[in-house]
Amino acid sequence: MTEPPVGRRERKKAATRQAIADAALQLFLARGYDHVSIRDVAEQADVSTATVFKHFTGKEALVFDREESTDVHLVAAVRQRATGQSVVDALRRHVLDTWLPIAAHPQWEEFNHLVTSTPALRAYVERMWARHTDTLGAAIADEFGVDHDNLACVALARFVLEIPVLAQGRKDRAAAVEEIFGILTNGWQAPVPGPVPDPVPGPVPAPSAESGQAG
Repeated sequence: MTEPPVGRRERKKAATRQAIADAALQLFLARGYDHVSIRDVAEQADVSTATVFKHFTGKEALVFDREESTDVHLVAAVRQRATGQSVVDALRRHVLDTWLPIAAHPQWEEFNHLVTSTPALRAYVERMWARHTDTLGAAIADEFGVDHDNLACVALARFVLEIPVLAQGRKDRAAAVEEIFGILTNGWQAPVPGPVPDPVPGPVPAPSAESGQAG
């Protein structure tokens, strides 16, 4: 994992970057992504537009301000795992420790709606996750001494990165994450249906006038 900034200059730089990201998200949620400019963000954060571009590559990056650290943390989860811990189990722990707190944030649903309802952000997410897949796949491949395009490593990276998408709509997100990683560890098995409950008897209908007549 990366160490937090310790020097005064590093702390000030990190605080400025966070202030810009916070200002951008506040505006995007209030007005909609397409109705906010870089200049608007700069004014909200009380910085120049040049300062915004000094910290972020573009407007989309303002929404995903932790993109670079995500790559660093994914690689660290693989390379710095405990002795004897499998790659899959290390990634399971990483997802539980990092994604669950994000998904529990009060603004998560609002943020998720912003992304899914904005075509430019959806396209950016696809490119971003492709880059994360490459980074994680390469880190996994390095652990086993195989080429970076090894299909098993690339597939595992892709599956792991899709787990938050699969789990986010579940009532118990942690249980969903554990279940999916169980599939990755033990292999897919056909689900066994539970017992079908007996039908609940309804009220007995009253006899009609015709049914009471003799035949």
